[in-house]
Amino acid sequence: MRPASTALDLIGNHLQAESDLIALMRPNYARVDQEGRTLLHELFATAGDIRASASELNLTLAPLSSPHRTHAAQALCEILDKTATIFPGSRLRIHFAMRPPRRIGLAFPGSPVERSIPAVAAAPP
Repeated sequence: MRPASTALDLIGNHLQAESDLIALMRPNYARVDQEGRTLLHELFATAGDIRASASELNLTLAPLSSPHRTHAAQALCEILDKTATIFPGSRLRIHFAMRPPRRIGLAFPGSPVERSIPAVAAAPP
């Protein structure tokens, strides 16, 4: 096989894999036609944790740039997790997951509600 054919085959396989992942995201991401590939590229570049045990390889990715993208990525992880994919060259089953985003509530110091309430000075004794 010529090197150019090999490179073209590799690019074709990559594009097909992206297209297949976009098709899996379609039911869970309304903007998949406009942002699907961008979301995938963000997902491929995001930080995460890898943990291996005797039978599993757990991949947990950090939340993405917005909650709706994280939700779409979580749905994709759930779909991929059902495929019971084995990591190549091993017997480890891959588990995919998204780390939940940090929750910032009213108890969080410096929350918008806390900053909007004027401080009341204590009356002298």
